[in-house]
Amino acid sequence: VSNLIFSSSCTVYGAATDLPVTEDTLIQKAESPYGTTKILGEDIIQDFAKHKAFKSILLRYFNPVGAHPTAQIGELPLGVPSNLIPFVTQTAAGIRAQLTVYGDDYAT
Repeated sequence: VSNLIFSSSCTVYGAATDLPVTEDTLIQKAESPYGTTKILGEDIIQDFAKHKAFKSILLRYFNPVGAHPTAQIGELPLGVPSNLIPFVTQTAAGIRAQLTVYGDDYAT
């Protein structure tokens, strides 16, 4: 592998005190195991890239699920959604009367 795109997260910033968080914000101690894995992943990739002919980019997503505060931008698919989040948002918006989660293999 000579090229890598890593899907990281804003969790690498921990409990940032200076808001809003920007790319210049220092990485802090993670507040969850998930955040720790993202910090470790970034560290390994950056270390590897220093010593090899290797190109990488780290993308830190902040809100992969959600909508703009104006409600003008967001997820509202036409027809039957193919993933869970639109069902959640449609239920919250009153478009659906209830949210039904199928399966009994997880405590939902």
